[in-house]
Amino acid sequence: MSVQVLVVDDQPLIRHSLRLIIDSAPDLVVAGEADTGEAAVARAGQLRPDVVLMDIRMPGGDGIDATRRITADPALTGTRILVLSMFELDEYVHAALRAGASGFLLKDAEPGQLIDAIRRTHSGESLFAPSILTRLVKHYLDQSAPRTARTQSVLTDRETEVLTLVGRGLSNQEIARALSISMGTVKTHIGSLLSKLHARDRAQLVIAAYERGLVSTPQRR
Repeated sequence: MSVQVLVVDDQPLIRHSLRLIIDSAPDLVVAGEADTGEAAVARAGQLRPDVVLMDIRMPGGDGIDATRRITADPALTGTRILVLSMFELDEYVHAALRAGASGFLLKDAEPGQLIDAIRRTHSGESLFAPSILTRLVKHYLDQSAPRTARTQSVLTDRETEVLTLVGRGLSNQEIARALSISMGTVKTHIGSLLSKLHARDRAQLVIAAYERGLVSTPQRR
């Protein structure tokens, strides 16, 4: 079945453009639209989409609050939020992640990048624009002192290898190829990592990989 996407943006032209891009993919379909945060929460409850493509700055309730309410709804545990914004301000990124967003993409992304981001978000693979990920990791490392309890969990050698590759931004398929294991095995390891590290999604696994020193902080040019 096609991945059901709810498009949330206060500008009709942008919603129309996003619909055209999403509906052009054979495995994606726009299930509905919303133009405010309040409407996004209501439509998510009605449609139960797989992915919500969420704008941040909107009248009638912003995207951060809408994200928080959607991810807190027990009936929407299968719904993931991909934030799409014109702004890469740290405050927006951090607030979106704290609210439960699984990814943050800029509106200047190419159509193919957007489609890939929706697919990866749906499959549980969080995605962040490179410039955002660099600052996001640095922020969480700076705040890492109270998070040591999570990082002390004992991982197997294979789980450590998988976490390292997750931290480098590899997809499940790329991890399977790199380690010569099946996609099912990769998903099993990802599930184990989420449980052991008390992580909500892949975005938090990326942070855990940096906390453990498995990958180094990207250098900005």
